[in-house]
Amino acid sequence: MATATPTQSADTAAQRPEALSPAVDLPESLGYRLKKTFLGPPLVTSELHNEKLSKPIALGVLAPDCISSSAYGTEQMLTQLLPYVGVAGFALVMPVTGIILALLLLLTLAYRDVVMTYTKAGGSYIVARENFGPRIAQIAAVALLIDYIVTVAVQTAAGTDAVASMLQLLLHVDIDHDKLWITVGVVCLLCYGNLRGIREAGRAFSVPTYLFVLATGLTVVVGLVRLALGDLPRLTDAQLHASGTIGLGHPGGGLLMGASVFIMMRAFANGGSSLTGLEAISNGVSAFKSPQGSNARRTLVVMSCILGVLVLGVSTLAWQTHAMPYTSGSPTVLAQEAHLVFGQSGFGNVMFAFVQIATALILYTGGNTSFNGFPFLASFVAEDSFLPRQLTIRGHRLAFSNGIIVLTVVSLALLIATGGNLTKLVSLYAIGVFTGFVMAASGLFRYHWNRRERHRTARLVINGAAAIASAAVVLIFAITKFTEGAWLVVVIFPIGVVALIRTNSRYRTESEVLRAAPAASSVPTWTRSVVYVLVDRLDLAVIKALRYAHALRPTELRAVYFMVDDHNAERLRAEWEASRAADVSLEIIECPDRRVRRAAAELAARTVAEGDTEVTLLIPRRTYGPIIGRLLHSRFGDSIAQAVSRLPHVAATIVPFDVATAIEEAEEVAGVRRGPDEPGESAVRAEGNRHPAVRRAASALLTHAEPPAEPPAGRADGTTAIGELAWRHRAVVRGRVRSVQVTPVSGSPRLECELYDESGGVVLVFYGRRSVPGIEAGTELRADGMVGATDGYLSMANPTYALLPAGAEEAAGAVD
Repeated sequence: MATATPTQSADTAAQRPEALSPAVDLPESLGYRLKKTFLGPPLVTSELHNEKLSKPIALGVLAPDCISSSAYGTEQMLTQLLPYVGVAGFALVMPVTGIILALLLLLTLAYRDVVMTYTKAGGSYIVARENFGPRIAQIAAVALLIDYIVTVAVQTAAGTDAVASMLQLLLHVDIDHDKLWITVGVVCLLCYGNLRGIREAGRAFSVPTYLFVLATGLTVVVGLVRLALGDLPRLTDAQLHASGTIGLGHPGGGLLMGASVFIMMRAFANGGSSLTGLEAISNGVSAFKSPQGSNARRTLVVMSCILGVLVLGVSTLAWQTHAMPYTSGSPTVLAQEAHLVFGQSGFGNVMFAFVQIATALILYTGGNTSFNGFPFLASFVAEDSFLPRQLTIRGHRLAFSNGIIVLTVVSLALLIATGGNLTKLVSLYAIGVFTGFVMAASGLFRYHWNRRERHRTARLVINGAAAIASAAVVLIFAITKFTEGAWLVVVIFPIGVVALIRTNSRYRTESEVLRAAPAASSVPTWTRSVVYVLVDRLDLAVIKALRYAHALRPTELRAVYFMVDDHNAERLRAEWEASRAADVSLEIIECPDRRVRRAAAELAARTVAEGDTEVTLLIPRRTYGPIIGRLLHSRFGDSIAQAVSRLPHVAATIVPFDVATAIEEAEEVAGVRRGPDEPGESAVRAEGNRHPAVRRAASALLTHAEPPAEPPAGRADGTTAIGELAWRHRAVVRGRVRSVQVTPVSGSPRLECELYDESGGVVLVFYGRRSVPGIEAGTELRADGMVGATDGYLSMANPTYALLPAGAEEAAGAVD
């Protein structure tokens, strides 16, 4: 075997192809490093999947918002009855509860129709969009968005009231003054958890629902048994008039003044908060296992039955025990009932604590449902171009981070504005909720009206009655609660609808203008191209811009300085003529009024006016560290680019130069110069890892031998790490396709895709193909072929491949 000379070995090493670099060593920004620290490593898009839920799990996951409202629905009725009709309000709570339960039955029948007809997520928004068009659907969108916002505030405030009630009645600790900030902390914690990518699916999120149903169900059952036995305690007159209660009005005073109907309407409006969350099943119907509609319908019926039983049971106990609401919100009516039903023995205290803990858990979990529903709904509306498109972007952990942050900020503002008072928050609740009910029921009414089908008349009656009843609730709520805060929703609602429609109009106008441009890339261009490099001093940033300008091959290239100070202009001229930059002429333009932006625009406009001329302004931008850059340097170049880009046939390009990196590299070079004359292998590799050009040179310098005679040992699955591929040897590799492109060669198409694993990348080349079935960016595959070279990098030409889709068996295919 002939021995290669040192010169031959060096030539071979220099020509040997290398694997594509698996990663580029770019410094991470401070903000991104903080994001990774607090939120965890980023999730890749392939990890996005929807877990399909069984009926029991779906009930626990989707029903907390609805079922938990039984914890405060009765109490909110009493807050409107007792101050006006006194003790008689405890008896009047029952007919009001009966009306609410009748409405619950009607809405349940309507939503059974919704989940059977529309099996994709979106609820009333999708129903309204499909039947009334996207513009009318924005009424449902605003209603649901308001509902989600208020739900966070109401559920978390009610959960804190449950915690405060336990501490007051069990440990005699008063935290009334701290409740608001506890609630704020809970909302922030929910925000943080959802930004980290908490999934509202799985058994863990269903546990609080079943704990609450068990705890409250036991309270109702034991209370009714004790009532039947004549052993159920009742609050004394002294307790009814205790400090902190809402107070009892004069018995019959309201009736004598003819205000009974109005009082009952107020109580009904507050009690309507018990029906919030009823739409949750329809909003998440796509998460059910198949058959989705049927499973969602059964789960909806079970949820409504549980809600109805608990509301009726709590109202009955409140009627008999005379549990009294407090102005501060705690102790709650449900807490008082549990305290009376189970007594104050050791076992009774344990059961009372169990009820309160379960109540707090389901209420906080119910608040968390909005952190799932609001961002998804906002993304749906944004996809229809009625909200900013930033809401469609998934964040660091695959959550709709922008929607989560918006929901958190608005909910916190609402909590602080109302002091976290549940009664004030409920005043904002039902308008949004029942407007959504109106849109869903009326949409289904129109859906069935336009079809000839079985049971059409019954469906029309149900949906029509549900729409009319829900609209009546909205009207009642707006009238009776207007002065207590409902005016805010009444005012914001139409403003929100108009804002969404105007946003869509803006998007449509922009889209129409952009579509009017020619689609072909070979449109005629002007015959003359002029490039101006705007300079303020001579440094590396300007030199980089000049090099880039030369690469554009313009008809004419000039450097331009706008003179606001003649001394600086003279100094720049001298430096320019003494440097290599003098091969580009420097033009100094007087700018006596210091309006540099206008001067740049005038220069570009004059040049374009010469005829058949395209003008490009290159603006060097020196980028610094985020803090130093903002404190010590301006971004004047961006304002110039904005000013000139409005002109026809004028383009402005920012040419960035990273000063911070240049400082680091200068310090490294200075350190190398102070070191030994001949750097070691580790020093060359370290420098090569930072600079792509040096990395290629270092690769040649550090390779001293011929390619190995035998390929390296493979992995356990028979594949070889891409970074260990041997040139001119056959190999089997496995990885993920990062990019796909078609590059014509001599008029014939050629498909190239870059396949990467953790050690590097290889180019797969398919000649004569524009596409290969199954191969696209993000695909995982296994490839088998001879290792060659393309453009200096390792490649495989027409390899045999096998697709490796996640969760499926390998599907193999060969390309000749």
